[in-house]
Amino acid sequence: MRHLLGGASLIAVSTILSTAAVAQVDQIVVTATKRSENAQDIPIAVQALGEKSLDQLDVDVFSDYLQQLPGVTAGGSGPGQGTIYIRGVASSTPTLTVAGVSGLAPNVALYLDEQPVTQVGRNLDVYAVDLERVEVLSGPQGTLFGSSSQAGTIRLITNKPNLDGFEATLSGGVSFTEGGEMSNKVEAVVNIPATDRLAFRGVIYSDQRGGYIDNVPGTRDASESGRFRPAGTVRRNGVVVDSSQNGFQAGADLSGVNFIEANNLDLVEENFNDTDYLGFRVGALYEVNDDWRVYANHSRQRIESDGVFFYDPELPDPDQLSIQRFSDDELDDRYGSTSWTVEGRLGALEAIYAGAYLDRKTQQTVDYSDYLFVGQYLPYYICDGSVSYPGASAPSGNCQSPELFVASLTNTSVFTQELRFNTPKDKRVYATVGAYYSDQKIEERNDFTYPGSIFAESFTPGVFGFAPNYPLPGALSTDPGPFPDGVIFRNDITRTDEQIALFGEATLEVVPNYISLTGGMRWYDIRVDLEGSANSSFGNFGQTEDQQQFGANLSTLFDGTNSAVINGETVALPDKAKADGFIFKGNLTFTPTDDLLFYFTYSEGFRPPLLNRPVGAGGIVPGVVDTDELTNYEIGWKMSLFENSLQINGNAFIMDIDRLQTTIFDPNIVNLFFSDNAANAQVKGIEGDVIWAPYQVEGLTIAGAFSVLDTEIKEIITATTAIAPAGSELAHAPGFQGNIRARYEWPVGDDMIAHVMPQVTYSGSSWSDIVLINRAKQDAYMLVNVSAGIEKDNWSIDLFADNLTDKRADLNNFFGYDRERITINRPRTYGMRVTVNFD
Repeated sequence: MRHLLGGASLIAVSTILSTAAVAQVDQIVVTATKRSENAQDIPIAVQALGEKSLDQLDVDVFSDYLQQLPGVTAGGSGPGQGTIYIRGVASSTPTLTVAGVSGLAPNVALYLDEQPVTQVGRNLDVYAVDLERVEVLSGPQGTLFGSSSQAGTIRLITNKPNLDGFEATLSGGVSFTEGGEMSNKVEAVVNIPATDRLAFRGVIYSDQRGGYIDNVPGTRDASESGRFRPAGTVRRNGVVVDSSQNGFQAGADLSGVNFIEANNLDLVEENFNDTDYLGFRVGALYEVNDDWRVYANHSRQRIESDGVFFYDPELPDPDQLSIQRFSDDELDDRYGSTSWTVEGRLGALEAIYAGAYLDRKTQQTVDYSDYLFVGQYLPYYICDGSVSYPGASAPSGNCQSPELFVASLTNTSVFTQELRFNTPKDKRVYATVGAYYSDQKIEERNDFTYPGSIFAESFTPGVFGFAPNYPLPGALSTDPGPFPDGVIFRNDITRTDEQIALFGEATLEVVPNYISLTGGMRWYDIRVDLEGSANSSFGNFGQTEDQQQFGANLSTLFDGTNSAVINGETVALPDKAKADGFIFKGNLTFTPTDDLLFYFTYSEGFRPPLLNRPVGAGGIVPGVVDTDELTNYEIGWKMSLFENSLQINGNAFIMDIDRLQTTIFDPNIVNLFFSDNAANAQVKGIEGDVIWAPYQVEGLTIAGAFSVLDTEIKEIITATTAIAPAGSELAHAPGFQGNIRARYEWPVGDDMIAHVMPQVTYSGSSWSDIVLINRAKQDAYMLVNVSAGIEKDNWSIDLFADNLTDKRADLNNFFGYDRERITINRPRTYGMRVTVNFD
């Protein structure tokens, strides 16, 4: 197992030498324009890691392949919980409690072949085995790839069944992490032609990744609740608690309160964040005739993960990578995906129909004890006597130990269909046109469990609070109660996102082979709906059929008949978030020679709208969060020089973002996360990559890439003061990222080839969020990796050392509960991989 971190591409547009004896850079055929074309011949900032590069880099999982690419960063806090950002278009990284039904749609689309697998909050962590290539399209790709392609698109292209002959590959590896556990993996691929027109291909894999974070002893009690926090307190991210956010019992005499401690001795464990990937993929290719072919694919994957992938830097000896958790953290993430593609010709037209169905089930238990630090109302649920009520200046009674956790169940299904046609490219005018449909359904139930809650012994409808009406249409649970022991709140909500679109791009060769002009357009219609309920075990707070409001004495039916006061105005509340309209693209390309290409692009992208649950809170929270829109102005160049031994690509861009969506936690408004159009912003940047195969040194290839970003919040448009002020940087947007590597291959004896490959990656510092109370600085880092190996005929052996200098890279910094939690890279890791090919 190898983790090559850094966020910058080592092989930006093409792979390295096909053999040590050929001083040329290999070219990759990509489908970034929904046609098969050489990456160097299309006027798009496309980066691609080809199959050979993926193998050389030993790329396996989400974090591996994303962080090989310039201008691409990843938020999130562990396997199956990642969020992709491209070119610094980022505002916040969601947490479990907002990641599903209430989360923002991603602004980077993720595709598996022709299948869009983009998901709210939890991008699919597809294990990267037997891939033909990974394509990254930077900048808005909305005309061809839709709503979540606002900042870019990432496409994982699998190897298809091959009719030419039998082949098989078996690969296994083992690695050892300093201060952590051993890891091992095995992968097998087989390709079997059944006839001259029918072939099958299968992949199976198991990857067991040892842990490196320690759960260390600790105690905690309710006296640390945000209720007792004095004004003027400086949070650990440097933000001062103002008078409106101090605890409403700050300074109270607590001598009469018996605070019972939580103790995690039963959960103490070294290296507790181990993860297993297990899965398979099978595909069949049938050539009906010379013009038509059908490809079908089915894959299944399971991720089982324990512990967490972040540490607490305030604990003694932060180099130990330790955390204090008071409940089990467990993840079981499974998906099954079936896709089918039909390709053929209708006269001169190339026709492609692609359909897919994905079913994903995620069960997760998350320690929620950190909520204590911001939960001013927490003592109300776990304390008795006068501690439960905020007015007492000298409260008394017992407060139970705060071992809080959330048990989460998420069922996601996605059905997509696309039909498109390509006209012949050998004509002076050629085009791609198509239609798209998708239907995504997310069913999510989160049980917030407070084992010491005085309310959670049972749930008897009608005893407390308002007349309950649970469950409501759209809820996963059909049992009206009682809730499971200790469950004090339950969010049980279904979200549906349905969209249809018509799209097209047409190119005119103004001066054939020299100057071309491309125009593109997409019409879209999107509907986002919420159904279900959010309930407490002592009564229901605001249950509705179409959208649940979670706040004291708030009950609103989202069918247009009820209203809320927002910004002083009484507004009718819709039952859905809706958006429709057009986005556009224009491109001018100049190719003075076969080896030079220059282009200018204007392109647009957007994200879908969404509904809020705590609508109207503080007179600020909107019922519907509008789409946010991005406009991109870009110039680029692609150059293949000196008989293609030197390749230089780059681009410069300015992107304007209107109504940037973000998720906000602002106790001045409501004690819940909500979403809003927070700000207008701008991103300026330059990206580039170089690949050089010098003919003077046979077998040597040098590759490097960089990204320079200048991001700025231009104007705050939300009514809350929680957002970083104008002039601040956006989140997850390092000012500079870069890397360089060299691979040298040389013959050993008559039939073996050896290689050595050092690599250095660097990422500048960045911010973790644009919300001030959650915002923390993520330090710059530099990582060094090196590998060496030998291959002969059908086998190869690779030795590697990743993170050779054992540096700590801040991959994500979460400050949502007033304590810093830093997601970290894997410490120094040594390992070996053996591969055998069978023909």
